[in-house]
Amino acid sequence: MSAFPQEDLIKQWTSQQASLKQRLVEGDVEEWQTAPDFKGLERVGGVDLSFIKGDDTSACAQLVVLSFPELELIYEDTQMVTLSAPYIAGFLAFRETPCLLEALQRLERTQPELLPQVIFVDGNGLFHYREFGVACHLGVLSGLPCIGVAKNLLQVQGVTRSQEHLSQISALTKGGDTFPLTAASGRVLGKALRSSDKSTKPIYVSVGHRISLDTAVRLTHTCCRYRVPEPIRQADMRSREYLRTHFPSADTCG
Repeated sequence: MSAFPQEDLIKQWTSQQASLKQRLVEGDVEEWQTAPDFKGLERVGGVDLSFIKGDDTSACAQLVVLSFPELELIYEDTQMVTLSAPYIAGFLAFRETPCLLEALQRLERTQPELLPQVIFVDGNGLFHYREFGVACHLGVLSGLPCIGVAKNLLQVQGVTRSQEHLSQISALTKGGDTFPLTAASGRVLGKALRSSDKSTKPIYVSVGHRISLDTAVRLTHTCCRYRVPEPIRQADMRSREYLRTHFPSADTCG
């Protein structure tokens, strides 16, 4: 774990987040992002970390690359990693991004033709305390388009699990329905998405880097066979399976 006192770490990380945020690109930059049926998009990536319950430093870091639109596995990278940074709310990226970035760099060195054209990140992007979550962090450092997809609502910037929020969820009647996550400032930081007809619980989509919110939501919905988009679902399943195989007596969490 880091030897810095937590207050010093928070100051340091806040400064680094602000600096990286200057490089953030919100909006579509690739031709496939605005093309009908995402023509030109062939590879979508997903990243996730799974943990052994009771061990907050050891994790299984997983990268998968799936073909698009088939969503079939074409590459995976599984590594046990030791996380040196502590968990501090709002600064998850400093704990998790280094090992995920290393996985992308290994792929770029060994099989660059399989590098994903967009990455789905299990976590938030702009929908964050300082509008720079783990999906933004990984996107800026990798230079790749990233989408943040959270399974649970981060109550931040005036967005809460209020009665109004629950009513908006109830109004999502079919897969593809959305409503905006609007901060107290009036800025839309993401969208709640009902990802399939069968799932009534929404997921929360936000821009990570080099993509617009509307495109991020549209692509997320396209990649959902179940509630969670397939790249994240595959990354989560495979990292948990690795832990179950190599640590059969341990409980896992992600």
